[in-house]
Amino acid sequence: MSITGAFMVPHPPIMLPDVGRGEEKKIEKTTAAYMQVAERIAELKPDTIVISSPHSIMYADYFHISPGRSASGDMSQFNAGEISISVEYDTELVDEICSLATHYGSSDSSEIQDFPAGTMGERNPKLDHGTLIPLYYILKKYQDFKLVRIGLSGLPLAMHYEMGMIIQKAASNCQRRVVFVASGDLSHKMKEDGPYGYAAEGPEYDKKIMEVCSQADFIKLLDFDENFCDKAAECGHRSFVMMAGALDGLAVSGKELSHEATFGVGYGICSFEVGGEDDSRHFLDTWKANKLAELNEHRKNEDIYVKAARFSLESYILNGIRVKKEDLRGESWADIPDEMLEKEAGAFVSIHKEGQLRGCIGTIMPTCESVLEEILQNAISAAVNDPRFPAITSDELPYLEMSVDVLSEPEPIESKEMLDVKRYGVIVTNGQRRGLLLPNLDGVDTIDEQISIARRKAGIREDETVALERFEVVRHL
Repeated sequence: MSITGAFMVPHPPIMLPDVGRGEEKKIEKTTAAYMQVAERIAELKPDTIVISSPHSIMYADYFHISPGRSASGDMSQFNAGEISISVEYDTELVDEICSLATHYGSSDSSEIQDFPAGTMGERNPKLDHGTLIPLYYILKKYQDFKLVRIGLSGLPLAMHYEMGMIIQKAASNCQRRVVFVASGDLSHKMKEDGPYGYAAEGPEYDKKIMEVCSQADFIKLLDFDENFCDKAAECGHRSFVMMAGALDGLAVSGKELSHEATFGVGYGICSFEVGGEDDSRHFLDTWKANKLAELNEHRKNEDIYVKAARFSLESYILNGIRVKKEDLRGESWADIPDEMLEKEAGAFVSIHKEGQLRGCIGTIMPTCESVLEEILQNAISAAVNDPRFPAITSDELPYLEMSVDVLSEPEPIESKEMLDVKRYGVIVTNGQRRGLLLPNLDGVDTIDEQISIARRKAGIREDETVALERFEVVRHL
């Protein structure tokens, strides 16, 4: 007994007649597909339904699982308070998920380590609409089940897949027949006259996600670029990835039931039939192996600036040694250019893991006698002193991507019109508060965005005046 079926569903309130008041007729294909989902769930007769919802409690670094014995909610925020649903939670399954997360061992290490999931941090026990809408249709056909509700997080996609794997194992340990319902809308940028406008990435995302899910080709879910997903303004991708993890190692066939974007938001429904074990579908293991091979190949071509940063970081994490420039001897360091040894300049070291920032610290003006020393120092700081992240651990080292930006001397400018987000970084100053943002960053497309982010980093409000400086960088990869 484990995961017996899975479904990808949207959650548009307008599809409920009491909310849509006639508008729901414009998305009848979505409603019809939802009824197919409900009928299939009734045929599967699950003991428990797990719903992952983007509108449940969401933390940046933690998966929240709803606690308690039961919960209820209604659609009053959409002027339809008469739609009210109460459910009983599967407390035994929730306890087992939490236990597995607490004693979680990664697939590439025997070391026991906590996985960031559990029932702490409850803020609002009421069922959210990302959960209520799937339940509204399921309950029309089937009522004999308990619920597990889980929120998404800001953690990498791979960790959402792992969360799904933990759910699968917990279901097996508890001998539950479980159906997984991944609640999530697709792009919110499908039409110019839609409530969120249009972006080219919108239709592209919807086309791509429907192809991937209808074919149950889940390994491709892990390769969606985070910046691309942000520009598409989707809300369900992490939900779909968690569902995929719950189906890890199982024979799965997918089928598209419907896709509509009548109101400028993509609504996609897919069903997934589950068979026995299939060793070819351990997608996270395969994805990690492929990613590691790509990273190893990339490292062969890292320039000397990044090579020095990585050597400094790894020496410190593995051995507690702070490398000095005199330590870089031998044939592998013979090509250090004179400018690294003789020039003084500020430098930033950026570290990414699985497409997400993992640490970034640097100096605006030089603090050392050479760029090389600046890099050696800042690589360690980016790894262990960035207050936004926990210190990097040794098991993460093979999966890190690094870059080094060497800064020109900042120059004051009179207005933002003298900036260019691709060419110039920006420094904003108000009194003793100073914020910096590097140029040519993914997801930062306008000068106003660039300045706004730099303000936030410095704690400077939008209504406070700032002095502006610009600088150029040479980026080393």
